[in-house]
Amino acid sequence: TTLGIIGPSAAGKSSLVRGLVGVWPIISGAVRLDGFELRQWDPLQLGQHIGYLPQDVELFSGTVAQNIARFTEFESEDVIEAAQIAGVHEVIQALPQGYETQIGDGGASLSGGQRQRLALARTIFRKPALIVMDEPNANLDSEGEVALSRAIAHMKSLGRTIVFVTHKTNLLAFADKIMILQNGVITQFGDRDNILNRLMAANTRPTASA
Repeated sequence: TTLGIIGPSAAGKSSLVRGLVGVWPIISGAVRLDGFELRQWDPLQLGQHIGYLPQDVELFSGTVAQNIARFTEFESEDVIEAAQIAGVHEVIQALPQGYETQIGDGGASLSGGQRQRLALARTIFRKPALIVMDEPNANLDSEGEVALSRAIAHMKSLGRTIVFVTHKTNLLAFADKIMILQNGVITQFGDRDNILNRLMAANTRPTASA
């Protein structure tokens, strides 16, 4: 299942996805993965099953490969596969030392789009069961947008659960469900086509004039 979350600024979208992946504690309710609440999971185990792409991408001093592999022990094949799915393999090959290129603190040697696509590869490294992305196309050019769309389609074909926040309607084509948040409250939730049809009807409804 793929869920697209939309809504105005400051609606609580980022807060929601941070709660979903355990970055922020939730005050009430429960977030469950495989029936168990997140706090019942061993953090190291949990990290293997969740891929999270935050709105503000943060990379760390080290090689490209280390950043994709989340600084865990890795097989080169897994790193390259993640980069290929994310559409960033050729970009990495063009770097001075390829996957062994040192990216500097915060990925200072990379452009904003390169950092975003590298972070996408890290998010889908080893194809986690739950993939959560907050504005994944915020810093992407048209080529990056295509790569992101292909990556979402690929992970969806593998049966992964995907949740993404977006302001761009093109990504909603990949959503099975859409949730609309306003002021921290879910105002609409349902099948993609039903929600989009309601939004279109609301936007074309004539307004009364004096």
